[in-house]
Amino acid sequence: MNCEKRLILAITGATGMIYVREFLHLLKAVNVEVHGIISGSGRQVLGLELGLRAEELPGVARWYDIDDFAAPMSSGSARYDGMVILPCTVGTLGGIAAGYSANLIHRAADVSLKERRPLVMAVRETPLNGIHLKNMLRLHEAGAIICPPMPSFYQHPVTIEDLARNFAARVCDQLEVEVDGAKRWRGIEHV
Repeated sequence: MNCEKRLILAITGATGMIYVREFLHLLKAVNVEVHGIISGSGRQVLGLELGLRAEELPGVARWYDIDDFAAPMSSGSARYDGMVILPCTVGTLGGIAAGYSANLIHRAADVSLKERRPLVMAVRETPLNGIHLKNMLRLHEAGAIICPPMPSFYQHPVTIEDLARNFAARVCDQLEVEVDGAKRWRGIEHV
């Protein structure tokens, strides 16, 4: 497989696994190589929400264990074009904001920041407290892209998959991955 882009996908235990599935469908269609990391709670929520195991998700070339600090993404010398944490718990957000590398997700995010590579964090929590907001601002100032899964409705989605796919396409935009069929705002005269 000859891929132009190579990305890291980290899945944590927040709700929103439908976004993961749609994101991977989009990446697979444009031949992006994806290396995955999933937390234990991420595995649990994936099973609860979609009835899937991580290995059943489409388009992940390789999965790495959450505690594998010898994985390629734990070093800045490994070449990745970006990382997305989808969905991202506020616990993961807090760990990364504090520079705490308790697992491979934290370490890979830290490497992405220090190497100035795109790090997209789809923080999934509501309501947000002051600690969450301060951690988001801290990571934004360090170079992360804070991109909570917020659906848009001007595209007239019909299904929940439409909502999830539209958000997944926005994540692809943040990673500079051009995907087919992304719905774009074209102004009021086109509505």
